[in-house]
Amino acid sequence: MAASQNALASEQQAVQWHYVCETSDLVTNSGVCALVDSQQVAIFCLKIKGELQVFAISNYDPIGKANVLYRGLLGSIGGAPVVASPLYKEHYFLESGLCKEHDDVSVTAYPVKVEGDKVFIGNEGSGV
Repeated sequence: MAASQNALASEQQAVQWHYVCETSDLVTNSGVCALVDSQQVAIFCLKIKGELQVFAISNYDPIGKANVLYRGLLGSIGGAPVVASPLYKEHYFLESGLCKEHDDVSVTAYPVKVEGDKVFIGNEGSGV
């Protein structure tokens, strides 16, 4: 196994997966909120190029200082999916959690996996 494969295998082993819902509980092209180990997580199900993709970020908006991101408007910037906070309209990239308007601001982006109809959120040992 190559060094990069070893690192990937190690990274996958470190993720602790938490079952959060069924895919039928998600709303396509919208967000829902789930409580995962006392953390609010915004979960988004987007149809991108005909395929459903699921993303998860912290629900807490660090600019607006409120748990509201699941209510944000979805879109894309440069082909990357984003959510615009419903409060001050900052854009957070769903894949990384980075804020488009503020280089020093981000939210946690969680790994997601879908197995059959079950949606799991990973914590990578970060306390989720």
